[in-house]
Amino acid sequence: MWPDYWELTNRIGEVQQAEANDFAARWPGTYVEDRFRNDWLLELGKRRDWVNFAAEFPRFRMNDDREVTCYALLVDHLGGKNVRDAALATWLAQRDADDGCALLAATLVDAKQFTAADVWRKARFAIDAGRPRAARQAAVLISVAAGSAITELAENPARYMTRSASTVSRTNAELTLLALMRMASNDPEAASGQLSERWDRALPNDLAAWAWASVAKQSAMKLQPEAADHFQRAALSAAKAGREIDWTDDTLAWKVRAALRADNGKARWQQVMQAINAMGAAEQRDAAWVYWKARAMLAIAGDSQDTESMRGMGRELLSGISNQVNFYAAMAAEQLGQAVFMPARPEALTPEERLAALQKPGLVRGLQLINLGLRSEGEREWNFTLRGMNDRELLAAAQLACDREVYKSCINTSERTRGEIDMAQRFPTPYLKEVTTHAREIGVDVAYVYGLIRQESRFIMDARSGVGASGLMQLMPATARWTAKKIGLPYTPDLITDRDTNIKLGTSYLKLVLDDFGGSQAMAAAAYNAGPGRPRKWRDGPALETAVWAENIPFPETRDYVKKVLSNGSYYAALMSGQAPSLKARLGRGVAPAGANTVENKDLP
Repeated sequence: MWPDYWELTNRIGEVQQAEANDFAARWPGTYVEDRFRNDWLLELGKRRDWVNFAAEFPRFRMNDDREVTCYALLVDHLGGKNVRDAALATWLAQRDADDGCALLAATLVDAKQFTAADVWRKARFAIDAGRPRAARQAAVLISVAAGSAITELAENPARYMTRSASTVSRTNAELTLLALMRMASNDPEAASGQLSERWDRALPNDLAAWAWASVAKQSAMKLQPEAADHFQRAALSAAKAGREIDWTDDTLAWKVRAALRADNGKARWQQVMQAINAMGAAEQRDAAWVYWKARAMLAIAGDSQDTESMRGMGRELLSGISNQVNFYAAMAAEQLGQAVFMPARPEALTPEERLAALQKPGLVRGLQLINLGLRSEGEREWNFTLRGMNDRELLAAAQLACDREVYKSCINTSERTRGEIDMAQRFPTPYLKEVTTHAREIGVDVAYVYGLIRQESRFIMDARSGVGASGLMQLMPATARWTAKKIGLPYTPDLITDRDTNIKLGTSYLKLVLDDFGGSQAMAAAAYNAGPGRPRKWRDGPALETAVWAENIPFPETRDYVKKVLSNGSYYAALMSGQAPSLKARLGRGVAPAGANTVENKDLP
């Protein structure tokens, strides 16, 4: 069925509805049927064939393509339904400029259901996300001139501010704000200077609030100490405007991070609370923000008139996430003085449950595709087949993947369970003899190594990243060569994916990085992922508790990576030792600037 799918999509521009129907009839209920329906709905949208689109869309089971959603909302609008709220939310969440969402927005602007304020809101969100093309696509709904101005200010915001910035009209003021936001992304200090000298007073208060928040976010991402003060300026402008400002959740997240670093690491806990309370409901439920909100409540309880009530609410929030399996769940448990949660192992799978997994064609086909080297196709088919499974079915599917040594599918499937959690399945230990031998030879914690491999490659032997990192421990070619020379290991490039060589080089490099960062597992993990030069810069500034330092890592991938490697390591240690896990021990005493006597290995790749 996959060759059939590839052949059809290769000439989708000439396909007619009858042939699409025939394909669906040949492969009913399969992943490729639904995958083609996704492609076909996009094609029908581009053709403006709303009759066939309306007939096809209800059969689309995955329904996870935002552009298809935009086309579907447009069809509903054309059918007389009120789709404003859903359409606006979908348009604002759109990442890249595409035909479906652009057509939906243009149609609703023409119908007077989207206002100019909605359009400028979209343009701000797009500039904030670093997507000027999507901002221009929105601005042309105001005027062609506004769209051209977006192009100009995106390319050279400083020149735009000198030649074209003005507040003579709301459109001019909005464009000036976008130029300041674009300037802030490259040089927050320059944008701050522009605001302080003129534009804070010239812009309407709501736009000044947006400008200060943008400067604050970019300052926070560069770990500048002024970030928390800039966020305070943004709050003052918002208060003058007399209304809440709809900053993005990402901006509010950086407000939290800046507040945690503020005042030499003492933290502005009220600012932490304000930022989290302003986030969307879904974001507020994220374990990270539940944890930091609870910490804020506990920190300010001493200044509250209702101290016990505040403290009780903080402890209740921590308790609410402490029975999860993640970094902040472990942090919450230890903050409460409790052992980190380790779920009881579920009852063993029965032969009937194992057989039922083996009899699901999508699972078998998924594993076959992966074994053929078609990993992307195999994983998509596998994940499609998991839809609607209960915990026991998911555990059986995960075990099938583990038994076939497809550990990525095993782990990711096991992580979907909620009531029954098999920690040994979620944290498998393939190649135990090899990893243990090499780790102990050089004196690095085996559980920490496993935590890193699990995050790096999910134990895929031939894993290769987009930047060229290879093997179980995802070594870059230059790093592998450098480490081999350092430890005196004969090495040729083809050995980078050899299991034993990759583990030996990876663990050796990890030990060198650990030693360079004084044994800090958090900083070593950051260095392993992003290179040692970056965490050296990220440690500059106030001394911070490790969790605050990790939360402030500017790169989202590295920030997530560090937290997962540390929590992975604590769970692996518990499984290996039979003792309760401890994340606090891995976090250490904190992260501080390098001392005057610190000797750093500048040669580390």
